[in-house]
Amino acid sequence: MLGVFHVVANMLSLVLIGIRLEQEFGFFRVGLVYIISGFGGSLLSALFIQTGISVGASGALFGLLGGMLSELITNWTIYANKVAALTTLLCIIAINLAVGLLPHVDNYAHIGGFLSGFFLGFVFLIRPQFKWINQKACPPGYIAPPAKSKHKTYQYVLWIVSLIVILVGFTLGMVALLRGVNVNDHCSWCHYLSCVPTSLWSCNSRQVSCQSAQLGNQLNLTCMSNGKSNLYYLSGDDLSKVQQLCAQLCN
Repeated sequence: MLGVFHVVANMLSLVLIGIRLEQEFGFFRVGLVYIISGFGGSLLSALFIQTGISVGASGALFGLLGGMLSELITNWTIYANKVAALTTLLCIIAINLAVGLLPHVDNYAHIGGFLSGFFLGFVFLIRPQFKWINQKACPPGYIAPPAKSKHKTYQYVLWIVSLIVILVGFTLGMVALLRGVNVNDHCSWCHYLSCVPTSLWSCNSRQVSCQSAQLGNQLNLTCMSNGKSNLYYLSGDDLSKVQQLCAQLCN
């Protein structure tokens, strides 16, 4: 049921957010934000979740949310209801990220996609300010005002900084992934970003995986998520309990 709800929510988000952005910025620019954000979400997910498989378009959709936030910031001067728009968007982002704290939801992809889309928005979703006038558009007989830059200085600064952050972040992420780095080894609390255990659910069930080595009736199990290892003496009737032993070891 949770999976069905997740798919429906993704489709509604894509329709509501994607159409609005595409109408304002065009298919090409919004498509780049969507695709690159999806890659960024998958990259961060792969760095944290190395014993399971996560699929879906949530990272790319969160990239559109991040792009909307950065678009609001970089085009701040042309919005009328600035505070109301910012507050509404921040509430939507907070609610969606909070849903990612439930089990069986890959919040790493959400966060990676959101951060990617946020910085990409400064690069691709920049708009000219209304005070900019194209001299070629002036009617005959009128004197065009002095040429001014169609973008503000802060927009150029955000564009350069964001482009550097994207290039450096993706490069470091790819290097770490190719070297087999497990970010969980360097961040003991980061697993709470994807799932917060409560009395109603457990966060360990989705990543239970063990490496086994058997010699006779001796079975050596090593949990892939926490690195714990233990030796078990099994009879023929106990071989069916290997998965249960693995779950106990990982918990």
